[in-house]
Amino acid sequence: MTDPDLERWRLVLGEAGNACLGGQALSAEAGARDAALDWLYGRDEDLDRRGVRRGGSSRHGGDGASTLTTVTWLDDITRLFPKETVERLQRDAVERYEIHDVVTDPAVLQRVEPNPALLKAVLRTKHLMNPDVLRLARRIVETVVRQLTERLATEVRAAFTGARARRPSRFRQARNFDVRRTIRNNLAHYRVEDRRLYIDMPYFFSRTRRHVDQWQVILLVDQSGSMTDSVIHSAVTAACLWGLPGVRTHLIAFDTDVVDLTSDVDDPVELLMKVQLGGGTDIARAVDYAAQLIEQPRRTIVALISDFYEGGSEGRLVCTVRSLVEQGTRVLGLAALDEQANPAYDRALAQRLADVGASVGAMTPGELATFVAEQVGR
Repeated sequence: MTDPDLERWRLVLGEAGNACLGGQALSAEAGARDAALDWLYGRDEDLDRRGVRRGGSSRHGGDGASTLTTVTWLDDITRLFPKETVERLQRDAVERYEIHDVVTDPAVLQRVEPNPALLKAVLRTKHLMNPDVLRLARRIVETVVRQLTERLATEVRAAFTGARARRPSRFRQARNFDVRRTIRNNLAHYRVEDRRLYIDMPYFFSRTRRHVDQWQVILLVDQSGSMTDSVIHSAVTAACLWGLPGVRTHLIAFDTDVVDLTSDVDDPVELLMKVQLGGGTDIARAVDYAAQLIEQPRRTIVALISDFYEGGSEGRLVCTVRSLVEQGTRVLGLAALDEQANPAYDRALAQRLADVGASVGAMTPGELATFVAEQVGR
């Protein structure tokens, strides 16, 4: 029997690691895993360049050549690998090797478990889908967006809930439970023999709600291919901000054209299905459009979500941002709005915007919600 540790190394190293088995064959399960890995990573052209693959042939597990299709491959990896590995393999399939039938083949779509990588793949390839396939793909969009919304909505609600005051309250709510005062005032009820503190009277904070004036929050989202994560999270963030007291939310998508998606903000699934990723970028044109929407400059936040690779006029963009800042508008330049907040962007243009008063950086959606709440609550 082959040592499981040696088999794992063999799977990591591929065909180049055959020597580590000492002439022994892979077990049936390890051979199936090897075939599944080779179906995907065996198409890497760099293997031939580095001489890893002898004679230009790929490695295969088991007794015969692999005859895997996308459908059987998905079934196999679901059976052979843990969920985290399956999601990584699916992500590599659609992003690294552009195996589009992972999200365009009806038979495949009926099998896949929705996850963020597949959502991005659907958004990038939905223009290739016929209406029947698009209906199946929409399931992925709906599931992942629902999960993101549930998670982010909690952060947004917390950001917009009033600060706790230090005075007591008659209203008993678990989130306002005053632990310190309750313990201090009930120490007389501590029983040594039980090693327990018995609560005779619980105490609670009051929660004051900030006075809020109406604010405009204008999200300008770059649709270029590198901004897919930010597009998704911007749609979900806008949906969570929609309808909050004191906030009127706009969502504008742009490439070389500008599309106002505000009418669909309350339905992020429908909104994302309308987004067209890719194409050029005219940031100045989008900021000009946002400037026309502003009603009260000193109660407006413009969040420009872009990698700042401008295809239009950099000079016009800088001038417009300067004008917005001078009239009292809060301008945020966000090179990323997603859960990692780890951007790649044109630092030179970003610095020019910062020099005229914009706040430039990257945020998670929760951080953006906190920033908006702090501005609205002033």
